[in-house]
Amino acid sequence: MDVTVAIDCMGGDHGPHVTVPAALAGLARRQDANFILVGLRDAIEVELHARKASTGPRLRIHHASEVVGMDEAVASALRGKRDSSMRVAINLVKSGEAQACVSAGNTGALMAISRFVLKMLPGIERPPIATILPTVKGHVTVLDLGANVDCSPHDLLQFGIMGATLVAAIEHAERPSVGLLNVGEEDIKGNELVKRAGELLRASGLNFHGNVEGDDIYKGTTEVVVCDGFVGNVALKASEGLAQMLSVFLREEFARNVLTRMSALIARPVLAAFKRRIDHRRYNGAFLLGLRGIVIKSHGAADVVAFEHAIYRALDAVQTGVLRKISERVAVAEQGVA
Repeated sequence: MDVTVAIDCMGGDHGPHVTVPAALAGLARRQDANFILVGLRDAIEVELHARKASTGPRLRIHHASEVVGMDEAVASALRGKRDSSMRVAINLVKSGEAQACVSAGNTGALMAISRFVLKMLPGIERPPIATILPTVKGHVTVLDLGANVDCSPHDLLQFGIMGATLVAAIEHAERPSVGLLNVGEEDIKGNELVKRAGELLRASGLNFHGNVEGDDIYKGTTEVVVCDGFVGNVALKASEGLAQMLSVFLREEFARNVLTRMSALIARPVLAAFKRRIDHRRYNGAFLLGLRGIVIKSHGAADVVAFEHAIYRALDAVQTGVLRKISERVAVAEQGVA
C-alpha cells in the first residue's frame, strides 16, 4: 500500500536542512512512500540541489508562503498564518492528497491547527500526545505527554483505549497491557481523578494491569502507560534531563586522567552499543491521537536520522489502519460494550 505523507519542511530548529534530507532518505528506504514537501519553494529547492536530488512522481513540492515560529503564540499561528507550511500540510491531509502529516514545528500550534482543520473523531473529546520510550524489555507507549494538562477520568479512559489500539495495530499485539501512572500500585493510592480513572479502566475490557509508578515506565511493566498531560510532560522532561546528566557524567569520568582515557578506548565498543540502544532518535515521532487524520510531531531539535524515524511512524500508522481502528474501538466503548 503506497502512502503519501505531507512534510512540514519549515518546522523545527533546523527546517529544510533536516526535513528535506530525511525525506530523501525515507524515499530511498521505503518504496511504498510518496512525499509532498511543504514550505518555501526556494529553500526546499536549495536543499534538493545540494544533494543532487530532484522532484518526480514520488516527490513533489507544495509551496507555502508563511512559517510558524517555534515560539509563536498559538492564536497567531491559527488565525494569522493560513498559508503556513504547517497549516498547508495539514490541509493536504484533510483534502485527501496526503494520508499523514509530519512536523517538527511548534507543538501548541500543531495541535491547535490539527484540531481546527481535521476535527476530532466521533466520541473523542481530547487529543493526547503519545510517544514511544525505551525500556529494559523493549519499549512502551506513554500518553498524554502535554496536550491536556487538565483531564477528567473519562479522558484518561479514552487515552487508554487509544493507546492500546495504537500498540495493537502497529505492533500486532493482541491485548496490550495498560497501566495507570500513579504514586503507588494500590487501588487506594492517588487523587480522586486517578482513582476514578482506575475504576473506569478496570471496567473497560482493556487488558488493564492496574496502577504503575514512575520507575515502571522504564522497567517495561506494561506496554501502555496512561496519565494526564501535566504528569506526562514532567515525567518526560525529567527523563530527558537524567539521560543528559548521565551522559555528561560518563564523559567527565572517562576524561579524568590518562588511565580513565585508556579505559575509555577499551570500553568503546560497549559504549557504542549502549549509545545505540538508548538512542532517542530511534523513538522520535509522537502521535497526535483522536484526530480525523494522522499527524506526527517530531522533536523540534531532531536531526536527519530522528526526523526520518518520525516519517516512518507516519507511514506505519497509515498502513496499519490506526485511524479506523481507534474510531471503531472508541465507538464500542462509548456504547458500553467494551
